[in-house]
Amino acid sequence: MTGTVAIGHQDFERIRNDHIFYIDKTRFIKEWWERGDSVTLITRPRRFGKTLNMSMLEKFFSVDYSGRSDMFEGLAVWEDDAYRQLQGTYPVVSLSFANVKEKNYANTVCRICQILTEVYSNYRFLLKSDKLSAEDKEYFRSVSDDMQEATATMALHRLSRYLYQYYGKRAIILLDEYDTPMQEAYVNGFWDELAAFTRSMFNAAFKTNPCLDRAIMTGITRVSRESIFSDLNNLNIVTTTSKEYADSFGFTEEEVFAALDKLGLSDKKGTVKYWYDGFTFGDKPDIYNPWSIINYLSKKEFRPYWANSSSNSLVGKLLREGNRDIKQSFEKLLAGGHILTPIDEQIVYSHLDGSEAAVWSLMLSAGYLKVISYEKFEPGVYDILEPRYELALTNFEVRLMFGSMIRSWFQRSASTYNTFLQALLWDDLKTMNICMNDMAAEMFSYFDTGKQPSRDQPERFYHGFVLGLMVDLTGRYAVTSNRESGFGRYDVMLEPKKKEDDAIIIEFKVQDPEDEKELSDTAAAALRQIDVKRYDALLTAKGVSGERIRKYGFAFQGKKVLIRKGNAGSAAETAS
Repeated sequence: MTGTVAIGHQDFERIRNDHIFYIDKTRFIKEWWERGDSVTLITRPRRFGKTLNMSMLEKFFSVDYSGRSDMFEGLAVWEDDAYRQLQGTYPVVSLSFANVKEKNYANTVCRICQILTEVYSNYRFLLKSDKLSAEDKEYFRSVSDDMQEATATMALHRLSRYLYQYYGKRAIILLDEYDTPMQEAYVNGFWDELAAFTRSMFNAAFKTNPCLDRAIMTGITRVSRESIFSDLNNLNIVTTTSKEYADSFGFTEEEVFAALDKLGLSDKKGTVKYWYDGFTFGDKPDIYNPWSIINYLSKKEFRPYWANSSSNSLVGKLLREGNRDIKQSFEKLLAGGHILTPIDEQIVYSHLDGSEAAVWSLMLSAGYLKVISYEKFEPGVYDILEPRYELALTNFEVRLMFGSMIRSWFQRSASTYNTFLQALLWDDLKTMNICMNDMAAEMFSYFDTGKQPSRDQPERFYHGFVLGLMVDLTGRYAVTSNRESGFGRYDVMLEPKKKEDDAIIIEFKVQDPEDEKELSDTAAAALRQIDVKRYDALLTAKGVSGERIRKYGFAFQGKKVLIRKGNAGSAAETAS
């Protein structure tokens, strides 16, 4: 753990040659090799050292780096003479899908073809070898940016054979960020096509490949076996809850605190822990993300480095378009609470639209949630019901990230949204009505999946709106929703943190044409519900007087909204 603290380096050779700050993770080499698994899939959140560890493996095993003891001297793996003899003795094929972020299927396949072509270009010397047949060389030359899909899906399989013919040893394949194109395919609507292409390629490379010695794939998520791994029964899957390689990715607290001591930052340990601790892999708690730690060690400023380091488009889409249950559970998380849910680490993308547990599973694998506790499997108890996990937001950095994400939802109507917030605080009913109607017209479709009945549109919008209130009014109000008070559950309550501020109760109601002829009838019904069910009971029990409790009924008819205010006490009043 010596050298200059520098940001963004993922090439193991350069880190060692240039004496850049590095925490020794070479024990991972021994642990992986001695397990002897044919194909290993390791999932970890982004920026957790996956790419650096794959680079380390390449430099250790590849014949292209034979004799490079300088890269490993002084590290844990070099203490074992057997591994000194192993270094640089295998043909290694290394590639990454990290930059495959295209918006349609054709461009995605084209980008993968470009990557495969670049890989082949590293082995053009094979074309001069008499160990390849004329047919082999013809196929080799056919690998190009515009090759046919059938050629692309066999490219890794065939390259493994060529390397075996040349070196007399089976190849090691290292595929980094395998699931990046899969996530883009889900977000942009071409999942089925890409899943079929990927399934064919992975089957050829990792299953029906006699010239493969071993392989590692890394990614953020474990995509379901049925989607792309249906033929791979030789796959060892290591997720964030697995014990294997638990401290090989990310920094342990001992490693972080030692770095702080070395750099004279010992007095910052508590704050560093508050901001960046919280990850648990297998049975190893207190894992820190390397990106934030290295950035902090370099800049010595507390900022949300990891959470803002790349796109959060998928999790943002799932939360924004999520149903009431998803948004209300997230409200609890955002307020510092915990949720209980079953977890399936085998991500089925087609289930993300309708399964709350699938959403939380993805957020856990991506690092946004942490496991507080879980119910252990007991025969006879969980034969039918799945054990549940208690989850919370990972740390302060992640909480800040979600605050920024929620604010971004309203950027397209930022001025109107901010004006509404001011009008709500000032009790300006006329402006509230104008702004809410403008926002509804502009933003309803942004919160809707397009797959649900139109009646769900207002609900998805106003529960997203509640999250916005939680983020933007957090210094002034405690914002809660769907909590018991009186004889029912209110929709939204804003409990003031200062005595001079009014409390606010909001009830949302979608018009039912059979019962309510006019939208004003719907708003009046919402206000009556507040009074009849005594939603103000919780506030009055805390000493808030009735005249300091404002009540609003929000009535929705498609994208049309009408807000009415209730009198202090009970009856509704019609605002002019």
